[in-house]
Amino acid sequence: MAVKILIVDDDPDIRDVLKLTLSEENYEIFEAADGEEALSIISSKPLDLVLLDYKIPKMDGRQVCRTVKKDLLLSHLPIIMVTGKGDINDKVNGIDAGADDYIVKPFEPKELLARIRMILRRTERDLEANPLTRLPGNVSILNELQRRLDANTPFAVCYADLDKFKSYNDKYGFEHGDEVIRETARILIRATQELGNPDDFIGHIGGDDFVVITTPNTVDALCTKIIADFEKTSPTFYTEVDRKRSYILAKDRQGKEQKVPLLSVSIGVVTNEARKIDHVAKIGEIGAELKAMAKSMERSNYVKDRRNKDR
Repeated sequence: MAVKILIVDDDPDIRDVLKLTLSEENYEIFEAADGEEALSIISSKPLDLVLLDYKIPKMDGRQVCRTVKKDLLLSHLPIIMVTGKGDINDKVNGIDAGADDYIVKPFEPKELLARIRMILRRTERDLEANPLTRLPGNVSILNELQRRLDANTPFAVCYADLDKFKSYNDKYGFEHGDEVIRETARILIRATQELGNPDDFIGHIGGDDFVVITTPNTVDALCTKIIADFEKTSPTFYTEVDRKRSYILAKDRQGKEQKVPLLSVSIGVVTNEARKIDHVAKIGEIGAELKAMAKSMERSNYVKDRRNKDR
């Protein structure tokens, strides 16, 4: 898969020079002429790196950089700030805003390519990380579950997914669906940062399925927070008409039109508080059962495992 790089500069000639330079490495290139356009592309495309000119219209490079680095799902995105010769303040301000590196115009093409390769190596994530949210994927999730089992310490595993997501995707399209998934990831991250433990784990199984691994003493408050935040956010995913009537019209498998409620979240919580669990597969099996129970209820809910023996 080609590395995706966004070039942000209001001068089309400089963008052309940068495109020509980067073409040597067969990178996939996107372009933006101002800060607002840059943020729009950054939030909608799974980019690998941004070449960001400091002096651009609407929002300067520092403002763009700060906005990106504050976003929980974009903070990993490497940014190389491009500054003018001798503008030491631009360099300092760019680094202070969170830029990963800077390069001065005019630059040597070989140096730019070397810096890009270095940054990409430095920020390379686990290849199985989910490309939409950049959260760890299935291999990392299984490894983390096994680590908790091996440590033989109390754990709580939250299996979360969205209700009615397919109907939403069918009506609003995949781009809107992707943004729902990204926002769900943000909700999980914020809640875990606020109420969880420093070593809690958040993973993205795929689609609208997520995992949060925490401890029994924090899990109830965490699930309550996730549900409250999702219920507050969910209506914003819809048009005003759908939001006011609290449902969308969608067709079932037989092609019959039906009223589908707004998106909600269901969470199944597996713990080893009252039962011994000695295999990762058992955690997944119990989690699927509990999540199905949560999905059978109205709106967002969580169901916690309270049985005290293995079946």
